[in-house]
Amino acid sequence: MVDALLLVPDDPVPVQKRPAVLVVYYDAETGAGLGAPLRDYGWQLAKRGFIALSIGKPNARIDFGDLSRPRGEPYLGPVGKPVRVQPLSALAYAAANAHTVLAQRPEVDPARIGIVGHSFGGKWAMFAACLYDKFACAVWSDPGIVFDERDRRKQNPSGSVNYWDVWYLGFELGALADPKNAGPFRKLPSEGQTRTGAYKTLVEGGHDLVELHALMAPRPFLVSGGTADLPERWPALNHTLAVNKLLGYGHRVAMTSRDTHNPTELANEQVYRFFDWCLSHPR
Repeated sequence: MVDALLLVPDDPVPVQKRPAVLVVYYDAETGAGLGAPLRDYGWQLAKRGFIALSIGKPNARIDFGDLSRPRGEPYLGPVGKPVRVQPLSALAYAAANAHTVLAQRPEVDPARIGIVGHSFGGKWAMFAACLYDKFACAVWSDPGIVFDERDRRKQNPSGSVNYWDVWYLGFELGALADPKNAGPFRKLPSEGQTRTGAYKTLVEGGHDLVELHALMAPRPFLVSGGTADLPERWPALNHTLAVNKLLGYGHRVAMTSRDTHNPTELANEQVYRFFDWCLSHPR
């Protein structure tokens, strides 16, 4: 079970079917405007007429009495049980189930449901949208859209692309989920950190996340890029542009840029306008 907050616009003239957006982050409160600033996608979208469902990690409980508490332990899977899928895949399953919750609500148009997340939530939103094609569109805010083993402290400061960490793709399947001993951010592979889990298999097999992006086609997505996804990432998106062209579609891949990892008012306004363009009218 996952704690969630549902935000419904207070409209004196009810609309029969509204578009909806799933907001994913460490906790449900932030997306609803009760956490870090400029990550309140759900609250802002609800004010613009969207239904918004804000969820956090499955092990993040809502607590209105202590909104300043730490984000909690990493999510690896059910505590004390063998991990059978990588944590990012498990989170994608959770997002797919949340899509079903939204789609079954009478005020939601099930064909107009998007997903958005920032940083950790951006990784979560990217995997969920690509692996579950019922999401009509997606926004990924500075997740690191490709594998990147450069030194974050020198070559890619504030990048945090760390897919090799155990709470993303580096878990050795079959081990027990023990979030209290997940450890800190591991060293970079370029510093001698051994690649593990699915990350090892993918990288050493010559794969990258552009193959995941291709699964979005022809559904539109926006990369709200910051320090993890600087303009240098544009060539990685050319593959999805080519797939869309092959399918006969254009204007399905977008990217914006900012100088910080944290969202900005301008970057978020671009996010909201993207959802307006994708979801406000039936296509």
